[in-house]
Amino acid sequence: MSHQVLARKWRPKNFDSLVGQENTVQALVNALDQERLHHAYLFTGTRGVGKTTLARILAKSLNCEKGISSNSCGECSSCLAVDKGNFVDLIEVDAASNTKVDEMRELLENSQYAPTSGRFKVYIIDEVHMLSNSAFNAMLKTLEEPPEHIKFILATTDPKKLPVTVLSRCLQFNLKQMTVEKISNHLDMILGEEKIKFEKKALGLISKSAKGSMRDALSILDQAIAYSGNEISEEKISEMLGVVDNNFLTEILFKLSENKGDDLIEIGCGMNDKNIALDSTLDDLASLIHRVSVYQVAPSNELEYQNNNEIKKLSELFTPETLQLLYQIVINGKKDIYLAPDLLTGFNTTLLRMLAFFPSMQSEKLEPKSKEKNMITSDEVISEKKNSKERVIVDEKDFQEFDGDWHELVKKLKLGIANSLAQECEFKSYQDYSFELTLDSKKSHLMQNNYVEKLEESLINHFNKKVKVKILVDEVQTTPAIKSSNEKSKLLKETESAMMKDGFVKDLIENFDAQVVPTSIEPLNNKGK
Repeated sequence: MSHQVLARKWRPKNFDSLVGQENTVQALVNALDQERLHHAYLFTGTRGVGKTTLARILAKSLNCEKGISSNSCGECSSCLAVDKGNFVDLIEVDAASNTKVDEMRELLENSQYAPTSGRFKVYIIDEVHMLSNSAFNAMLKTLEEPPEHIKFILATTDPKKLPVTVLSRCLQFNLKQMTVEKISNHLDMILGEEKIKFEKKALGLISKSAKGSMRDALSILDQAIAYSGNEISEEKISEMLGVVDNNFLTEILFKLSENKGDDLIEIGCGMNDKNIALDSTLDDLASLIHRVSVYQVAPSNELEYQNNNEIKKLSELFTPETLQLLYQIVINGKKDIYLAPDLLTGFNTTLLRMLAFFPSMQSEKLEPKSKEKNMITSDEVISEKKNSKERVIVDEKDFQEFDGDWHELVKKLKLGIANSLAQECEFKSYQDYSFELTLDSKKSHLMQNNYVEKLEESLINHFNKKVKVKILVDEVQTTPAIKSSNEKSKLLKETESAMMKDGFVKDLIENFDAQVVPTSIEPLNNKGK
């Protein structure tokens, strides 16, 4: 017997064996058991979450020879034929390969005939969003008033591309992505049945790499079995997937806390030499920073974190503000890494950016919860007071860095898409690195999340501190835009007045009936602004 891949061998054949779609399954089970059936179903969701599998199980339940039920017998000729893929009244269509209107019309014409052997003639149209507009129009009438023996089951990864006229005629179910835990448990069960040894952490790596797709997880598992042989180990899977070892991630943060840039670059190059996927490593680094942040806020709520000494140590080395900034740098680094000349350059630049902001953000480290002091000399007391005084002076200097001139500050910021928002905001107050601004109600369309986030990011880069921005919609008196407009108007009037006093201009007006066009006047010293 030829080898069958795990994704096909372990494909669920009934609702009970389907993993991770409890809400959808519950709704379909109730509908089948009560025989409250719809003529058209639409299953949406990302790849590998069970759309087509669920459609086949539904088709089998509708045509089981023992009656319509959520628990199909799995033994009658109809059930067996559906499982084998040769049930004559189950027609599966790949819309990506059959997009034309003529093909859809032919399909619909055949739908008028009664089923050959089953109770219903079931049409499963996969990737239905790939149909042309003409094809959709051709099927609308049949979707609206189908024959009693017809059931349509549509599946798509992109429901936004479906016409609303089609969506309104279907009972829609959105299938969720699988959680790492559910994928891991399912792989555990399969390997137990296959009698293959494995390490639990190895399954965690596979589940995480599948990104919510059970089919992808089973495909990776097939590859892992071929790569690892008789035992699937964490080390082998890490090599196969190019997954980063957690020791690398914690080492990055420890070296960062020690301000050792050369060691950081060495770590990045070492990971590259081991063929570790640097782009996905940034995801893992962001997750680690998140774990440290959570531990700082609620150490008693996470047993896993309590038993991790490295998480505890890192939580004492970084302030909460620093961790939040580092998190932002890492996730922005993930966006930028593909724009870099190569992945190593993009990865190392992200590490250097973290290092560049770390000393200024880390104004003070978290003090250990318990201190034991022995004898302290008078020199140490004087030194401590001196250091404390210097630290206060530095803090006060940092706090006074913004002088209240919002107009001048906006000129210094690298705002990009947020420039229009900053220009139209009026400064209200500033305290503890929190700006309160007012935006005119006529400009409220500028209050977009990406604009506000970009403004905060620019302020963070300027002050080297975690900055918050709060914007209220109300009347404004003066904004950078208003001030610039007033300055330009004043300069224009002064320029126009100076021109009218010029002797040469006067001669042109008096002798040649010349006229000065105000809109053509542009002050020379205003160019380029």
